Amino acid sequence: MKHEMDNLPSANPSRSPLLRLWPWLLVLAVLLFVGFIRVRLLDMPLERDEGEYAYAGQLILQGIPPYELAYNMKLPGTYYAYAAGMAVFGQTTSGIHLTLLLINALTTVFVFLLGRKLFGTTAGLVACASYGLMSVSTAVVGMAAHATQFVVLFAVPGALVLWKAVESRCVRTIFFSGLLFGLALLMKQQGICFGLFGLAFLFWEAFRRKAIFTRVFASETTAYAAGFILPFAFFFVACAIAGDFSRFWFWTFDYARAYASGSSFGDGMVRLNEYIHEQILFFAGFAILTGSGLVVALCRPWKDDDASLKNSFAMGFLFFSFLGTTPGLFFRAHYFVVFLPAFAVATGMAVAAMESGLSKKMKIIPALLFAGVMAWSVKVQAWAFFRLPPPALLRAIYGDNPFVESVMAAQYIRENSNPGARVAVIGSEPEIYFYADRHSATGYIYTYPLMEPQPYAIGMQREMIGEIEAAKPEFIVLVLYKYSWLMGDKSDPAIINWAVDYAKKFYEPAEVIGLQPDGRIIWVVGKAAKDFHNSLPQFMVIYQRKPA
Repeated sequence: MKHEMDNLPSANPSRSPLLRLWPWLLVLAVLLFVGFIRVRLLDMPLERDEGEYAYAGQLILQGIPPYELAYNMKLPGTYYAYAAGMAVFGQTTSGIHLTLLLINALTTVFVFLLGRKLFGTTAGLVACASYGLMSVSTAVVGMAAHATQFVVLFAVPGALVLWKAVESRCVRTIFFSGLLFGLALLMKQQGICFGLFGLAFLFWEAFRRKAIFTRVFASETTAYAAGFILPFAFFFVACAIAGDFSRFWFWTFDYARAYASGSSFGDGMVRLNEYIHEQILFFAGFAILTGSGLVVALCRPWKDDDASLKNSFAMGFLFFSFLGTTPGLFFRAHYFVVFLPAFAVATGMAVAAMESGLSKKMKIIPALLFAGVMAWSVKVQAWAFFRLPPPALLRAIYGDNPFVESVMAAQYIRENSNPGARVAVIGSEPEIYFYADRHSATGYIYTYPLMEPQPYAIGMQREMIGEIEAAKPEFIVLVLYKYSWLMGDKSDPAIINWAVDYAKKFYEPAEVIGLQPDGRIIWVVGKAAKDFHNSLPQFMVIYQRKPA
């Protein structure tokens, strides 16, 4: 199957080895550029989601299954991915970010292969460079190892294998495509959008061939569905054997459904509009170039059905990838990572289409335009890529979130307790458990659900209180930072009032860490913490249990 935009130099066996390898040299250059940025930031403290995955992965390495000591609505694939990464690179922030570097590099290579397979080498290289740069951008919080980075690690090769399956009509290949999309789903719920894309494209391609009501198509869809369901079914069985199935089901289905339905369409559109306005400076060049090229690509007459089918594949991939950003209509920055591979392939398709419509002397123009867009995007992100040190960059991205302070709190706990000590963090800072390498006294590693206007909130508060009182943890960390709670008008502060009274009765302050309005951190320990008269707008107190 040959596309008229395919300009692969490697297709000619008479080419020299250097000419056959030049695309891979450019891919390597992209990987080295992005890798340089990531290596510079290896020691950047973990943000909240990273802390959750790191703590859950740490528990897995200790033989403790997901959802036993860490309740959350996310599916467990990223927990196991973190555990695997930390087993290789170590249970440190550097180890976690090395894992991110590796999986991001693999995804970038798969984006190149997908773009090249569909639209030729030029498209593949443009897609590779686009994805590499966008995936490390602050516009998608690309420096953090979010679950969405692991979703696309499986979704992109899933799309590549799906296209190869359509070419070969091989049922086994279709099964492996479904399997890869199923693994993408296991990383996080957004992965289901890629599974739906694969199924929709199989139906569309069969409809074009008038083969929907055939035995061959039935076997293909059965193989695809079997592959897609297999990872999830395997974890279902493992979770049931471990005895945590009911808790897993509640958090990933019952509560997740209540959480996702808590936002209106109007609120979602406001958030999307805010995100676009905040990040327009970075994405504008890509959007203009890609939009212009897609008009050329989709409106020009095609000489064969193969070219038309490739367009349908790329546009379907783009549409379903965007759906992956919409759960709950929250449109958080890292959700857009799932959109980037398809957008990068569309950018490659657009540049290749513009190039193919020009004379030989003018073909360089689209490449120069793309190079200009890349240079501009690097320039506007230079402060993050090259200048700010990791802690300062973390503060610049996340504002008043206590991620640097969490490192300090965990250090005190780790240095002043034995490995079997239990800790209760009353707030949404699971990274403290990971840094301290201590088990939580409650499965509620986030307090967001307790503040949300959803029907389980009050029961969750009571359960968290009961778990802490039963465990009698050696340390309580009361986090009074606004972004660790996100309280609304309908939030019930009962858990905070209880925590203050409970700490006064059974604990004494051992450390106080706070953030002044000018951004300076106040840190007092020991007797100074007991005598500290707090006037800070945001702070956390580390309480140690009084002697019996």
